[in-house]
Amino acid sequence: MNAKVMTRFAVFAVAGSLLAGCATQQGTNTAVGTGVGAGTGAALGAIFGGGKGAAIGAGVGAAVGGITGYNWQAIHNKLSGATKGTGTQITEQPDGSLKLNIPSSVTFDTNSYAIKPSFAPVLDQLSQTLTQNPEIIAQVVGYTDSTGSPAYNQTLSVNRAQSVTGYLGQRGINPQRLSAQGMGQNNPVADNNTDAGRAANRRVEIYLRATAQHAQ
Repeated sequence: MNAKVMTRFAVFAVAGSLLAGCATQQGTNTAVGTGVGAGTGAALGAIFGGGKGAAIGAGVGAAVGGITGYNWQAIHNKLSGATKGTGTQITEQPDGSLKLNIPSSVTFDTNSYAIKPSFAPVLDQLSQTLTQNPEIIAQVVGYTDSTGSPAYNQTLSVNRAQSVTGYLGQRGINPQRLSAQGMGQNNPVADNNTDAGRAANRRVEIYLRATAQHAQ
């Protein structure tokens, strides 16, 4: 067995022990598991893909760490109260994140990226949640329906996501804890040939994740 192969086996052994350690975090705080997972993933990525592989591996490792289970119950309850009656869906995802799917009836008027008054209470509660839980980061993803050109829809979706992160930033949330992404008319969840389907596709998704890098 040559030195390169032996090195790979050694890292796999370390990765196994670290991931086993992540499993012991159940019921406590995913932030620890996420940090260990990212380190493990980076080590594996460095072997198989160099610097780029390390970056990819770290992301994969962080997802593995996140699966150990962050206790979202208190945050879920608060956000459920703030979004009651809005049609917002709050679900825990397989990667350990908490997803808020907020419909267009709450978020933005047609062809606009100005936050509607009905959206403000949701974002106010979210900013309070982020302030109280510094280990949580938020990813905002904007979507449109298929009406109009793909280029226009892409720009609109980006502007909408950035409106949300800008609102949160104005309420004291560190921009480093926020990310905005526009998906335009991609990944529809309903039929764009119907009014109801287009309304469902015009949505904002916010993913909350626990990460050791931001823990205080």
